[in-house]
Amino acid sequence: MKKIGLADIIIVLGVIIALLVGVYTAKHMRQTADKQIEATSPITFQVFLRGVTVTGKEFPIKVGEKSFITIRNVPYTELKVVDVTSQPRKTFSPSAKDVKSLVPDPAQPALYDAVVTVEDVAKITKDGAVVGGNKIKMGLPIVLEGETYKFNGTISDVRVSHDTDVKDDGENVNVG
Repeated sequence: MKKIGLADIIIVLGVIIALLVGVYTAKHMRQTADKQIEATSPITFQVFLRGVTVTGKEFPIKVGEKSFITIRNVPYTELKVVDVTSQPRKTFSPSAKDVKSLVPDPAQPALYDAVVTVEDVAKITKDGAVVGGNKIKMGLPIVLEGETYKFNGTISDVRVSHDTDVKDDGENVNVG
């Protein structure tokens, strides 16, 4: 009779563990990824763009247009731009009576800070909204790209609409 080695024991234990996990999942005692999705809901999230250089007459991202989104260096899709707020970089200006005011920085006239709001439909889980396989949370790096621009930004706000549920065909249904 052949001697049982350490590798044989490890292989047998691995097969037994795999069988136990399979039985546990089949008996619905373990939650799989598709069962963690609680709802599908429209969301809006804001992308903060810091220090964007724009030498043209107007900011290139426009309300109503689509911007291609890349999340964590993985291309996702085009999303509709709902709102754009941009303003030149500001600096403090001393004035009389120790009153300080913010004025556009004359040293950097083409430098802007912007907040771009986009909308999408997300899968809602216990951990939050999931878009394109990524949890959408504040601080997540994101890239907005259009015909004439490609800006790196950070998600600064996420709003989930909890009053509607979206079916796969895109039709809104009241949840109650």
